Amino acid sequence: MTDPFDLAHHEPEPVAAEPAIAAAPPPYLAALNEPQQQAVEATEGPVLVLAGAGTGKTRVLTTRLAHILFSGRARPGEVLAVTFTNKAANEMKSRIESLLGRPVESLWLGTFHAMAARILRRHAELVGLESNFTILDTDDQVRLLKQILSAADIDEKQWPARNLAIMIGRWKDRGLRPDKVDADAGGDFALGQAPALYAAYQQRLTTLNAADFGDLLLHCLTIFTRHAEVLAEYQGRFRYLLVDEYQDANVAQYLWLRLLAQQHRNLCCVGDDDQSIYGWRGAEVGNILRFERDFPGAQVIRLEQNYRSTPHILGAAAGLIAHNSGRLGKTLWTDATEGEKVVVRSVWDGEDEARVVGEEIEALQRDGGSLDEIAILVRAAFQMREFEDRFLTLGLPYRVIGGLRFYERREIRDANAYFRLVVQAHDDLAFERVVNLPKRGLGDATMQALHGLARAREISLDQAARELVTTDELRPQARRALAGFLESLQRWRQRRGDLSHVELAELVLDESGYTAMWQHDKAPDAPGRLENLKELIHALEEFESLESFLEHVSLVMENEQASDSDKVNIMTLHAAKGLEFDSIFLPGWEEELLPHQRALDEGGTTALEEERRLAHVGLTRARQRVHLSFAANRRVYGHWRAGLPSRFVEELPGEHLEMRSETGFYAGRAAAGEESFFASSAGRPSFHDPAATSGGLIVEGRAERVPVRQATADFAAGDRVFHQKFGYGRVMQVDGNRLEVTFDKAGTKKVVDSFVSPA
Repeated sequence: MTDPFDLAHHEPEPVAAEPAIAAAPPPYLAALNEPQQQAVEATEGPVLVLAGAGTGKTRVLTTRLAHILFSGRARPGEVLAVTFTNKAANEMKSRIESLLGRPVESLWLGTFHAMAARILRRHAELVGLESNFTILDTDDQVRLLKQILSAADIDEKQWPARNLAIMIGRWKDRGLRPDKVDADAGGDFALGQAPALYAAYQQRLTTLNAADFGDLLLHCLTIFTRHAEVLAEYQGRFRYLLVDEYQDANVAQYLWLRLLAQQHRNLCCVGDDDQSIYGWRGAEVGNILRFERDFPGAQVIRLEQNYRSTPHILGAAAGLIAHNSGRLGKTLWTDATEGEKVVVRSVWDGEDEARVVGEEIEALQRDGGSLDEIAILVRAAFQMREFEDRFLTLGLPYRVIGGLRFYERREIRDANAYFRLVVQAHDDLAFERVVNLPKRGLGDATMQALHGLARAREISLDQAARELVTTDELRPQARRALAGFLESLQRWRQRRGDLSHVELAELVLDESGYTAMWQHDKAPDAPGRLENLKELIHALEEFESLESFLEHVSLVMENEQASDSDKVNIMTLHAAKGLEFDSIFLPGWEEELLPHQRALDEGGTTALEEERRLAHVGLTRARQRVHLSFAANRRVYGHWRAGLPSRFVEELPGEHLEMRSETGFYAGRAAAGEESFFASSAGRPSFHDPAATSGGLIVEGRAERVPVRQATADFAAGDRVFHQKFGYGRVMQVDGNRLEVTFDKAGTKKVVDSFVSPA
């Protein structure tokens, strides 16, 4: 079989000057609308296809590639098409072959990393590698960096290798070799030694004849910029370049593409600036925004006809994203019937939110809807637990996409193993899981001795341990550590009588050292694990005892083992990109959650626009209906937080919305002189019941009307007030209808004044 690389060393076969197209248009063009057809046929010169959500971008990209081959403009080996996932590449190849009616060989089609690796293997010696170099995965990379840190006499516990790996990955995503990294670029990591460690790491990779994923593109850039003849070879080879999801490209990928496209300039990038949501992992939305400047004379073709969503959904999404300044602009439209308005609902708290969503899903199911076509999209993973628990109560099957279910996470399994041992001393699986967690110096020899005695005597590991600590069979250090563990278990069991199960759980996690283990862990995921442990403690509050909670967890895990039948989908907004469902639920549209406060603190206006794009992505996943909600109060990692509706809620055009209130909150801001989403103003619906004359609100699911005090600026600093959830407190600061109140028991909270009454 001919090596496709060999084509570069021979005269190219003649290419038809004019496309070999029959008098009638090819059948694949008939299925396209006018802008799609324009994007397919605009083969010459740089082209940017701005493809909004649900506008058929994959069809355009694959049809364009098939058109280039069918018309004789290029052979398969002269086309480079890059995607972001292997799945997308395989799907594209299958579609192209279906359109052409024949197999397509020698096509350069795959992910950025796969295509870069293909080039690098041929020219590896130019960067000090051999062609059979090894590509390290993340675990191997971290292991190697630990060796680098050790050689430099740097404490890996204080300066984790995984953090250094992330830092180096970011530099590579920006196309920066060690000699191009500023001396202070690593901040205070290892007292400013990060750039030097990067250099040492790269040298070690060369010695090992290895590369990590970031190197695949970085080494190609090095070869292209230092060896003009190699760059010229590939520039000449690739007559056409096609790029999918261009808004997700990082700087290194952008530079790689730009270099390759310089000769023929037939670069077509398909993407959506309104769906750029991966800035945190190196994606640079500026690549798509400056396309016309980078490639003078470029055509920009907008795909705006949406084949997925209803007019109300598209109208709401368009009104929201219009608030971003960093966008090229397009307006999605559809021929579909009007459909349902986007439901916006206020609820009391996260538990109430899960209840309402569960009821809505059951109603959809009764009407013949498929659970597979329903998705709940959350901004933060901690939001999932309340839905998981509620669905178990209702008997609604569900799946978590793109991550572990809450009770499957390592830290939750560990904590529950401790709780199981407190309740059931002879739970060997739990004993084995945590006896040396955190590390207590109980190694394999100790465990072998425990298992040996337990099997021989047919007793539990707990009983075997209690016998072994009274003999000399274990080393003194191991014996002391094991005895200490057993004493702790006994003490916790004795305290079940005088502590609540929640207090006991907190005590177990603290006294065992498990919480401290994650507090001292510098790994990037350690803070998230601590947050999950706090959420676990919050979950315990909803049960009468440890036993009832552990039984609940067992049922949750059993639910996952059920047959792969119709199930509700739960995932983060980031994981939902590229997917679509009939019905979408968007909980947690509150300030500090969406937009996420941490993102705003770290990225300012740029991060705010990415958060808004994330909300836009959530809306445009829906075909038929969207229900979004915000809570007046939310328990976040064990602490109550008064919630204010997300600014994104106010940015949604009112004519596309239907407001429902579980509580009667957020009514009457117009009385305070504010023109807002929540006021009954022209063109905007409100939460007020138009039939009510007393200012009351219909509370969803109840017959009675609940009177709500109209918001007026009649509170002053120093006033004593009462809040239904937080109790008594004193007003510290007044900002319009928002109060900062220091409550006697709940601490300082920000609340809307309609939540409180004079004390």
